[in-house]
Amino acid sequence: MSGGDGARPRDDRPGRLLELSVRDLALIERLRLELEPGLNVLTGETGAGKSLLIDALGLALGARAETGLVRHGADAARVEALFDRVPEPLIASREVAAGGRSTARLDDGAVTAARLAEVVGPLVEIHGQHEQSRLLDERWQRELLDAFGGHAELRAAMTRAVERWRENRAALADVALEPREVERRLEVLRHEVEEIGGARLRAGEAAELREMLERARHGEAIARGATAIRAALDGDASGARDALAAAVSEARSVARIDARFEDVATRLAGLEAELEDAAADVRRLAEGLDHDAASLLAAEERLSRIYSLERRYGEDEAAVLAHGARAAEEIARLEGLADERHRRDQDDARLLAEVAFAASELSTARRAAADRLAGAADEALRSLGFRAGSFSVQVGQRTAGADEAAVELHGDAVAFDASGADEVVFRFAPNPGEPARPLAKIASGGELSRVALAIKQVLAAADDTPTLVFDEVDAGIGGRTADPVGRSLWALARNHQVLVVTHLPQIAAHADAHFRIAKRERDGRTVTDVERLDREGRIVELAAMLGGGPAAESSLEDRPTTKRGLVAVGPGPETDSDGELDAEALAELAAASAAAGPPPAAGAALAAARELLDAAEAWRGRPVVPV
Repeated sequence: MSGGDGARPRDDRPGRLLELSVRDLALIERLRLELEPGLNVLTGETGAGKSLLIDALGLALGARAETGLVRHGADAARVEALFDRVPEPLIASREVAAGGRSTARLDDGAVTAARLAEVVGPLVEIHGQHEQSRLLDERWQRELLDAFGGHAELRAAMTRAVERWRENRAALADVALEPREVERRLEVLRHEVEEIGGARLRAGEAAELREMLERARHGEAIARGATAIRAALDGDASGARDALAAAVSEARSVARIDARFEDVATRLAGLEAELEDAAADVRRLAEGLDHDAASLLAAEERLSRIYSLERRYGEDEAAVLAHGARAAEEIARLEGLADERHRRDQDDARLLAEVAFAASELSTARRAAADRLAGAADEALRSLGFRAGSFSVQVGQRTAGADEAAVELHGDAVAFDASGADEVVFRFAPNPGEPARPLAKIASGGELSRVALAIKQVLAAADDTPTLVFDEVDAGIGGRTADPVGRSLWALARNHQVLVVTHLPQIAAHADAHFRIAKRERDGRTVTDVERLDREGRIVELAAMLGGGPAAESSLEDRPTTKRGLVAVGPGPETDSDGELDAEALAELAAASAAAGPPPAAGAALAAARELLDAAEAWRGRPVVPV
């Protein structure tokens, strides 16, 4: 099918939706939907479950799971979606247990719902009432314009420029202190450095002073003890040194007779030397006692000064010295603050100029794209029943406030952010003689549906989403404008696979594949079934949708069917500027109709449905199927 080329996978990326299987989801007991490239249409009575299929697809795309969707009496609901991929389809599945647990799988591997959405979400874009409402958001309108214009690189350049400017602004704020505050801080820091440096601290000094003062407080006791030690060592006739000397002499005498005493004599001689050293140390320590009141007072004052510094700057001498070093570094930084502030100011001006250049480039591109988008969308809207010139795109800027950063564009100081300096507004004038106004202030529901469709059709070439789903595209649309909407959906389906839920026969008539959703009673339970309709089945369904065909609740088995199905798509014969078939094409259609003979007597509604389908196929260029 030629219309499916736009939905084929690019490179090794998965492509269009091949199949959707649903089990035990609300009214759906078991359902399998095999979709085609091109335009797939779902129709059926209200409440049959058309939108339920869209909800099921959402689950397969990673949407939030609600236990209320599980069919009554079932343990779990399961949805499985197959996407076109080489060499084999990508399988995305989701299971929601009645107890609330949800599981997701990609192919054969378990994944989180977030991972499922990350991989499969980009393959399908679902358009409902929310997406149409988003079209009213002027920020989204700007995004659409950038997508149409292919401004990704310009947007990235703008974002980078703004980020660099903001980073410099943050650094500038850090150095942008009041001069008086800087001077105050410098005065404090200089005092600290001077005080710490003037003290000439050394690590461990306080401990030494505490020991010296402790000795001074116990000086008399220490002196008495030293005197007693010296007396014990050096006392006349009874001193330890004299007694040890006598023992050494005797040991040496005995050793000359008995060699076994040589070791004893040596050890005693060693003790004699140790005793002499100990006596010398006692004399030195006793003589070293400081009894000078002035020196003791100086020591106490020095220790008090050290304690004062430690209370303010650190727990010990090392911490105080480290604080002084940091203060000196901060002095150097603050003294260089003016230079850094000057450099940052220069950088601010330069970076703001880069922002202005990026904003100007993006704005110029947007203005050019706005004219193209307006022309293309206006042409698409003309095919949807609006007058020429009803749609325009306005690109403007907002004047910066007094406290806002600004760039100069077109001679004005305008506000900006990472997305640029432009405000984009879609303007709409559906009624002749009325001025164009912002889309959010004028469009009705039906008008908004058609504008959204026109924008999507224009953006089709720039959008690589394989599958587009429209759940409420016909909201607010009547029969007069439905056929143009159907034509636009069919045209959109030349670049994408399109799935549409509709209640309008004029839209359904343009389907490449038409599915009827119906609910029936089975074993006392209501279930939802789906059937792909052949041409005769489509005529019967269209007649029911027109309001005059067989009852919508009649069973699928009772409806007329044929073996001929609609699978071919255009493009067909050339049409004139009004969209009508040229003379040659009309002649061919007339000949085909004559050969077919009169239609079966199926009532006015069936005849109208057949005529509606014939007209849709004729517009697409497919010969009318003989009756």
